[in-house]
Amino acid sequence: MSFASLGLFAPLCRAIDDEGYSAPFPIQAEAIPAILSGRDVMAAAQTGTGKTASYTLPLLQRLATGPGVRANHIRGLVLTPTRELAVQVAVDIAKYGRHLSLTSGVVYGGVKINPQMMKLRRGADVLVATPGRLLDLFSKNAVKFSQVEALVIDEADRMLDMGFAKDIQKIIALLPKGRQTLLFSATFSDEIRLLGDALLSTPVQIEVSPRNAPAESVKQWAYEVDKGKKRALLSHLVRHNDWKQVLVFVRTKKGADRLVRELGGDGLSAVAIHGDKSQGQRSRALVDFKAKKVRILIATDLAARGLDIRELPQVVNFDLPKVPENYIHRIGRTGRAGLQGMGISLVSADEVTLLAAIEGLIRQTLERDVEPGFVPTCKVPLTRQVTVRPKKPKKPKKNKTAA
Repeated sequence: MSFASLGLFAPLCRAIDDEGYSAPFPIQAEAIPAILSGRDVMAAAQTGTGKTASYTLPLLQRLATGPGVRANHIRGLVLTPTRELAVQVAVDIAKYGRHLSLTSGVVYGGVKINPQMMKLRRGADVLVATPGRLLDLFSKNAVKFSQVEALVIDEADRMLDMGFAKDIQKIIALLPKGRQTLLFSATFSDEIRLLGDALLSTPVQIEVSPRNAPAESVKQWAYEVDKGKKRALLSHLVRHNDWKQVLVFVRTKKGADRLVRELGGDGLSAVAIHGDKSQGQRSRALVDFKAKKVRILIATDLAARGLDIRELPQVVNFDLPKVPENYIHRIGRTGRAGLQGMGISLVSADEVTLLAAIEGLIRQTLERDVEPGFVPTCKVPLTRQVTVRPKKPKKPKKNKTAA
């Protein structure tokens, strides 16, 4: 099967060839013809299986014909939960649309709004946006929705997890009724299905993989380790296996920053990415990690959505997620596009119930392992050498005599 056989026209097929792709993934084979036909689509697929291209390619083709975009207007809207995912989708749209005369843009919070307002003055055929910043721009009359022909909600499950339900409802109320709506997600929860029922009109439902199943290309196992020795074990694994690039997930922003400092003390280069970092800091961290200038990228679940790192060999869960579905998203950062990957979890005694919840969700038991010969290593010896000096003999007390 070729991309052309799905109904994509020559300019898009040329762009796909430029990227080195020869055959569509299953999600693309099912979604592209449905979207090209104008149907609403509700699709679930594991991360790393070509989900983004499955909606960007047909969206670009549908927008390639039709009236030109007016000032401050948009014709296609893609909503994403995070800045990183918004940037990644915008990059993909630019790549696939390089042979088309369409304009595109991306807007998100955490940066100054005025430059984004300036760029929207000429309008954009496709706009990728996070919900909060899009509503800010609308309130300033910088973006108008009357020309919107298609809406894409990407990572819909994460949208709800992050509390964007009300923002999405506000945006939906502003859009034309006759638009095409596409809802994509890595996993489908009951809440997502209810959202789809409310937003979509007789949608084509696509689910190319078992519900809540991790990718088969990712080998998974768990190390049982004392909580206080997790960092030492992580350092040992990186050094012993000579890992050049590893993505590490932690539960909190403070924990991410602390782990960066501790790994630095072990002589390992690491950088953190989380919600308290500025957009510039997050972008630099990701660029340095992709360029292998730093060995370890430490991320929280919120910041990790949208990370697209080709050939990322391993992901480590330093802390297990409290939401079991996030485990699937985490290990989905490796083993992408059919490549092999490793998903490793460091599990302490207080995380046993979290591990059980994950195994119940994915319906499999993770292989347990113990690192042979593991000895915690750090610059400061675990047992300090103390020099014991002999105590000086006490001077005898003088007996006081009564006057």
